[in-house]
This record gives sequence, structure tokens and C-alpha cells, in this order.
Amino acid sequence: MNDRSNQRPILMFDSGVGGLTVLREARVLMPDRRFVYVADDAAFPYGAWEEPALKEHILALFGKLLDRLQPAISVIACNTASTLVIDALREKFPGHLFVGTVPAIKPAAERTRSGLVSVLATPGTVKRQYTRDLISKWAQKCHVRLVGSDRLAALAEIYMREGFVDEEAVRAEIAPCFIEHDGQRTDIVVLACTHYPFLANRMRKTAPWPVDWIDPAEAIARRAMSLLQPIGEPSGETEPDIALFTSGKVDFATRRLIQGFGLTSR
Repeated sequence: MNDRSNQRPILMFDSGVGGLTVLREARVLMPDRRFVYVADDAAFPYGAWEEPALKEHILALFGKLLDRLQPAISVIACNTASTLVIDALREKFPGHLFVGTVPAIKPAAERTRSGLVSVLATPGTVKRQYTRDLISKWAQKCHVRLVGSDRLAALAEIYMREGFVDEEAVRAEIAPCFIEHDGQRTDIVVLACTHYPFLANRMRKTAPWPVDWIDPAEAIARRAMSLLQPIGEPSGETEPDIALFTSGKVDFATRRLIQGFGLTSR
């Protein structure tokens, strides 16, 4: 039986274009679904906000988004937002499904051979108790280094729009992830910001030695898919996938970028 919720879109939310990494994986897993991508670019970067103000801002924004878009599920494709506000979103909107994005510490702890794991994130994600609780729960037997980058998310935004990034800047931002201790080396770096996978090739190129870079995008998409009922036969013409920018401003480079991801700006 075809439920009406199956015709409602999946909302993908991020502060910028980083969440497109999750959208890409979700499209592969759910090709028949409709997506609405929301970039809160008017508030980018989230790392510059004080936590109480950012929490209030996101809760208020979602009140408007859920009313306007009526999504079947909302994917918070942003570690900074998820670690801060996912519980509050579920509490404020108890009838709506939310999927969060949190640092992939559990799989990192399971895969590491050296026991040296680094979590590369925004400063906001690094300082959250939520992140430390994940380490205490899943990685007690590992040495986990938290590395907060002020610049990588913005560098990723520039790279995706303009196709160029300062590799020395990338090298400097990832350098603290690499440590040697008692003859062992860091062997896993968790990419705990959805922007960062866009720079993965540059990170590999500038890293002092090879490591396993963990990108959680597919796992996030699979989690969203698991919470949705199978979609029925489409009825009539389907609406296009769209991208909404809270600034209301979409320059040529950004428009070209989102078109490459099959999105139409509104």
C-alpha cells in the first residue's frame, strides 16, 4: 500500500554544501526518493556561533522548514549541528523522524590496528560532551586525539565552488592528526564534518603517511533508509529535487555545483 509519506521528500540539512556528500550516497540507495537540500548558508560557519544562540537558531529554523516542506524524514548532515541540537529537535518535534550525524568513533575503534585514532572535526564538535561520551563508550582501549580545524570547512566550500584549494593550508590543518607513540602511528582519521570528504584526495596527497579516512556518509544514508517505508509506485509526474539556501543568494559557481548534484535552486 502506498503511504502518503512515501511521496514526501527527504530533507537534507547542513550549514553549507558539505551535506552533499550524504545526499550523494542517499541517492544511490534511494533513487526513487525525492530530496530537498537545505543549506543554512546565512549562518555559515556554525563554528563561529555561541552554542545557546546556535541551538535556538536551528530549532526556530526547523519549525519553519517542517511546516513548509512537510518532509518524511530530516537528515541533519552536519556534525556540529547534530552533536548540539539533535536531542532538542526530537524533543521539540516528537512526531518527526530525525537522523543525526555523529563522529564515527565506534567503527574507527573497531578497525584500528595501532590503537591511535584521530577525529578531525570543527572546534564545536571537538569540545562537545557528546563527542567525549562516544569516546568513553566505544574507544576506551584506544588513544583518540581530537583535532579541531577552524579552516577546513571553508576550504572545502571554496574547493567545491571554484575547483581549487591551497594544499599547504590543507596540510597544516590535518598535521595534528598524525602522531607516533611507542613505535606505533595513527592509522585512522575520522572525518567528523560532512564537508571534509570533498577534500579527501588532497588530504591523502598531503598526509605524512597513509591512513584509513573514515567517511560516515553511506552509514548516515543507510540509517535514513532503514527508517522509511518502501516507496510505492510513483503517481504522476514527480517534482524535481531542489536546494534551498537560507541567504536567498545563489551565485553562479554554487548554482553550477548543485546542478551537478541534480538539484534545482529555489
